[in-house]
Amino acid sequence: MTSVRPETRPLLSLVPKGNRHGSRSHLTCFFRCGNACDKPEPNPTDHAHIQDEIAKAVGRRSILRGGAVGAGALVVGGVIADGGLAAAATGAPTRPGRPGRPGGATLATAEFSPVAPNRRDAFTTASGFDHDVVIRWGDPVVKGAPDFDVRRQSVEAAEKQFGYNCDYVGLLPLRRDEALLVVNHEYTDENLMFPAGAYSDDEVKRIAMTNHGMSVVRVRRGRTAGSWRRAGLGRAVENRRIHIRTTFELTGPAAGDVRLRTSADPTGRQVLGTLNNCAGGTTPWGTVLSGEENFNQYFDAGAGLNPAYAAEYQRYGISGSGRGWSSVDPRFDLSKEPHEPHRFGWIVEVDPYDPGSTPRKHTMLGRFKHEGANVSLARDGRAVAYMGDDERGDYLYKFVSADRFDPKPTARARRHNLTLLSKGTLYVARLTGDGAEDGEYDGTGTWIPLCSDSQSFVAGMSVADVLLFTRLAADKVAPTKMDRPEDVEANPVNGKVYAALTNNSRRGSASMPVDEANPLQASQVRASLGAPLTSASGNRNGYVLEMTPAGGDHAATEFGWSLFLVCGDPASPETWFGGFDRSKVSPISCPDNVAFDSEGNLWISTDGNVLGSNDGVFRVPVEGPSRGHVQQFCTVPKGAEACGPLITDGDRALWVAVQHPGEIDGSTFEEPGSTWPHTDAFPRPSVVVAYPAR
Repeated sequence: MTSVRPETRPLLSLVPKGNRHGSRSHLTCFFRCGNACDKPEPNPTDHAHIQDEIAKAVGRRSILRGGAVGAGALVVGGVIADGGLAAAATGAPTRPGRPGRPGGATLATAEFSPVAPNRRDAFTTASGFDHDVVIRWGDPVVKGAPDFDVRRQSVEAAEKQFGYNCDYVGLLPLRRDEALLVVNHEYTDENLMFPAGAYSDDEVKRIAMTNHGMSVVRVRRGRTAGSWRRAGLGRAVENRRIHIRTTFELTGPAAGDVRLRTSADPTGRQVLGTLNNCAGGTTPWGTVLSGEENFNQYFDAGAGLNPAYAAEYQRYGISGSGRGWSSVDPRFDLSKEPHEPHRFGWIVEVDPYDPGSTPRKHTMLGRFKHEGANVSLARDGRAVAYMGDDERGDYLYKFVSADRFDPKPTARARRHNLTLLSKGTLYVARLTGDGAEDGEYDGTGTWIPLCSDSQSFVAGMSVADVLLFTRLAADKVAPTKMDRPEDVEANPVNGKVYAALTNNSRRGSASMPVDEANPLQASQVRASLGAPLTSASGNRNGYVLEMTPAGGDHAATEFGWSLFLVCGDPASPETWFGGFDRSKVSPISCPDNVAFDSEGNLWISTDGNVLGSNDGVFRVPVEGPSRGHVQQFCTVPKGAEACGPLITDGDRALWVAVQHPGEIDGSTFEEPGSTWPHTDAFPRPSVVVAYPAR
């Protein structure tokens, strides 16, 4: 390997020092999203923000009264049921296992003392629970993979090993004691991955590129209920590494459009690789969806940007300030391949059961900075995918399929179900406050159609225009600007939909002014508590939005909404915890991803906690006298983000992807801010499973 001087470590000279937004370091802001929060809000429209609607909605809940979906009705989540593994009805090629719920306390019902805020370099669970590291960055995934050696990394090895910075976690059933673990690899931090001087710049770029993507790994149950471990590679025939050179098929109405064609792909129907994969979802038909998020940051300007796409590039944050990848792969040079970024920003679908299948990018679900996609079923059986565009001032979306899900466990039914995301209608959300004045933040909403697979509903734009440049299409129909809408999922018990709105550090600026009814500042409702009217803090702690589809039907175009949580320090008067006593909840900041257990409790992972603690995962009941009772179940190590989460095994197991441990300013490979999981002298992003201790 060609050596370079330590001071020329790639990209490090571009990273400033000091924390940026919340607890995030400059390293995280730079490597994960290209310092998006430092740049102007890419949405230049004057549509209302969610805060503006909240200002109108300081009043009694006016949720549409059609009735929530009953327990288990037509809402299919990614939860593996106990024993039987809940796969037979999905059309997945699996066999049922042992029936029945395991006895004893579960994560859904157990009483526990919440984990106190802390800065430990450890994965810390509530008392009475244990955890295991299931798989780490660099661990072998496919047969023939070498053991990981941080000083002997190569492209060939990375194609067979678990990638960097795990995010989404899905678990799909196989047999009685086995399942397929599917994980995204969102981004790389070359500063922490490579010893200084050990690799050339080109080697670093090629290896980092390969560490993006996804992994499929067979796992086996451990001896303790809720515990899991990796299965042996010799019989793990489904194991797979999807990386930057994996071929993807574009599907849906925009596939083949001239703006998707490149010199390497004149058909506009095949793409190499997937980038910045964040959250995702498991479909009722046994596949995994993955969202391509901050894809804009990987493209270099080269000789200059094509002026024909100036508006489109600007709206998607494509500036040409990339990672230098064009020096090893010319498709990342915008002056040579101006269409290449149009081939990213999609929802990806992977069939974990068929390692020889071609993953797909679904143009029908629109192109934007997808956090993820989660599928529920409408009353008539159509597939409904909820999605968030993770950017300050961008929108909530949903897709409703044209055809219905076929629940039969046959190969023919599964082939049909694999086409469901190629035809249907794409919508964007507009929220309206109810105007009452009794202290609750709520109102009604409408899903505005953007296009179907055969017809555009946006003036002056074709179907392909809408799908390729969904942000620009949505701008024309005046949806509601949101504060970084991330994970959006339907609760399988009460049928309501929950969206994590992580934060917006610009709240209070001239373009996003604070008014008297802003829930994060003093308002008419909160004024009696003596809170002063200020604009200094912005929305730094985030919200959780609760939506109720009209008639309990996910295909409905009307819904009611309310803020379930206004996050932050419970001692601050602006916070709101579903009506629960603020003095009895755990502090929570920056909700990112959500999940549900079999009781319908909401589980929230956080990203960027500004309240003086590491990030973690929280359990929150959404119904009954404990509605809004936020309790912290675990914290992740220093510098890390809690990703996933996922509840499986009849509520015995909580899966968490621990992303970017040690990503603290000043940290390098030689001087790490963390060594978690403490198997090496440097940090390794890893997937953890927590479960009740014996």
